[in-house]
Amino acid sequence: MGGVAAIHHVSLIVADTARALAFYRDLLGLVTDPARPDLGYPGAWLRVGGQQIHLLELPNPDPVEGRPAHGGRDRHLALSVDELDRLMARLDAAGVGYTLSRSGRRALFCRDPDANALELVEQVRDQ
Repeated sequence: MGGVAAIHHVSLIVADTARALAFYRDLLGLVTDPARPDLGYPGAWLRVGGQQIHLLELPNPDPVEGRPAHGGRDRHLALSVDELDRLMARLDAAGVGYTLSRSGRRALFCRDPDANALELVEQVRDQ
């Protein structure tokens, strides 16, 4: 039928690729994909399972200031995580603020250094 099968990648605009990699690669533990071609501007591709996050170091057409304090009320990228408590400890140690999900799920919302909102949801484990 030619329908949509999956999300291939999500692109995020960043002001500084190295600073964004310190967050996504070093803090969150994502792996860079060396297959990124030279696109004429800095950036990086990160692997998230079979999908990717593309970091684009380009001028941001969106306001960075004035975003909602709770990322759940803003456009956001949601990622599954193994252990939310361990991630919260890493975010605390790095001084990254977050809010817990208001739905009651084991999830939190935070922002990357460029104010992009992320939802980090603990995976439900099979019993």
